[in-house]
Amino acid sequence: MINGTVLRQAILSGANNIQKHKSSVNELNIFPVPDGDTGTNMSMTIGAAASSLEHNESTSAAEIAKAAASAMLRGARGNSGVILSILFRGFAKGLEGMDTADGGALVEALAIGVKTAYKAVMKPTEGTILTVSRVACESGRTAAQSSRDPAAVWQAVCSGANEALQQTPELLPVLKRAGVIDAGGQGLCYILEGMLSVFRDGVMVELEQEENPAGEGAQSDEFFRNAAAEFDEEIHYTYCTEFIIGRDSSCKKEPAELRSFLETIGDCVLVVDDEEIIKVHVHTENPGNALEAGLAFGQLLTVKIDNMKEQHRKAAEAEEKKPADSPQPVEPTEGVGFVAVAAGEGLKILFTDLGCAQVVSGGQTMNPSTEELAAAVKATPAETVLILPNNKNIILAAEQVIPLIKDRKVIVLPTRTVPQGLSALLAYNPDSAVETNTVNMMEAASGVQTGTVTYASRDSEFGGKKIHQNDVLGLANGKLELVDRSRDMVHACSRLTRSMVNRGTAFITLIYGADVSEVAANEAYRQIKSKVGSDVEVTLVNGGQPIYYFVISVE
Repeated sequence: MINGTVLRQAILSGANNIQKHKSSVNELNIFPVPDGDTGTNMSMTIGAAASSLEHNESTSAAEIAKAAASAMLRGARGNSGVILSILFRGFAKGLEGMDTADGGALVEALAIGVKTAYKAVMKPTEGTILTVSRVACESGRTAAQSSRDPAAVWQAVCSGANEALQQTPELLPVLKRAGVIDAGGQGLCYILEGMLSVFRDGVMVELEQEENPAGEGAQSDEFFRNAAAEFDEEIHYTYCTEFIIGRDSSCKKEPAELRSFLETIGDCVLVVDDEEIIKVHVHTENPGNALEAGLAFGQLLTVKIDNMKEQHRKAAEAEEKKPADSPQPVEPTEGVGFVAVAAGEGLKILFTDLGCAQVVSGGQTMNPSTEELAAAVKATPAETVLILPNNKNIILAAEQVIPLIKDRKVIVLPTRTVPQGLSALLAYNPDSAVETNTVNMMEAASGVQTGTVTYASRDSEFGGKKIHQNDVLGLANGKLELVDRSRDMVHACSRLTRSMVNRGTAFITLIYGADVSEVAANEAYRQIKSKVGSDVEVTLVNGGQPIYYFVISVE
């Protein structure tokens, strides 16, 4: 039998286990929006329960469950965190009046949580934490028919959860395309397994240094977070809006009315209430409207609004690059100067040769911060500084530099690729006005096609194309164009380039990366040169960039 003391230890163990694995859960996070915070949100939600239970000495299972559920409701963060709090709220409801609980009582309490969670979600989607919790409950119920032992039943709960988790890509196409399992479902499995350790072995998972496993099964592969960043689902609503309302006893409105309104202005709507508070979660373009509607039910106790597009930009970074020593500010002594973003020593030299005063290291795997870009602007001796981000995920950070610089004018040219940045620089005319140059430079950039050749770090599928680990991938203008299972980067480069060439093509620039030998680069150049004819000028450049074997400019 499970009493309050054991249940308390189990919840603490579950909280520690998700905390240990939160980064790996974050890296799975592409649904409902790819903002990379599911592990953090789930960890903080159950962490609120852990803090509440730290000094709770009750031996009643019902009291411990109620205290945990109440704390989680108040501390719930994000869509996944709110759903987790709903599961535990139902779990607590199922244990009401019980000082101890056997395996059958535990799983029936969990069933109430699952039922409540499904009802709380406007359009329940299978292949998510909901599916994992439901199948886990069904498995536990089956086990409870032959044994009421808590350890045996909860073992079945965990087994069912993990089996359902592995099936989530089959139920949710966006997961299958990316080659990942559901983040919320994985987080729930970690929590259930942490509880099992106490129920079965009497051992509480200790809070150790956070694990971020590499190798087989790791989710931080370069394909998912780098080349395949082009495949991410769009974030339809910008602001994740969460708030807690202290209920006004004189208000006769039902929380269901608030939920109905929120469904008209956003998605991922969750409204959960108890006797004292209403917890609200919604993704919307109008957080002010959501807050105003909430005020009709009582006072706002807490408010949290996150820009999910900005979260996703940060989540797409492969690693947080340690900033180098900031360049020293200088006084403006020239008319116009340039700051570019590029990765690889060869590309840095190329941009410098074309007139950039500062080249900030960055790209798909390491997006520079606004602070780094601002420091580069200040180190550029020009009254007007043009920033070339050369990556779509860096444009926003670059635009945030503008209000930070007071002693010179900053203009962001929204170049999305390195070839666009190079073409824009080549179009610059020092004899023309800045306004004219910005127009001409972006026109030049828009006329460039960009190809990239990289590799897949895991088996996956996208757009009906099967992708196997180490396959060479060719992307044309961000779209997956070819999968080379022979894993011949030179052949892939030649095929991709030829597919991008048309009758109007005059120039091809072939930029090879750090993982390409000079011999292989020259062979790619030879193959392309022999196929496109003498009317097209082909240039080979050692870019030294990571991730991409080749970056191809066609114009």
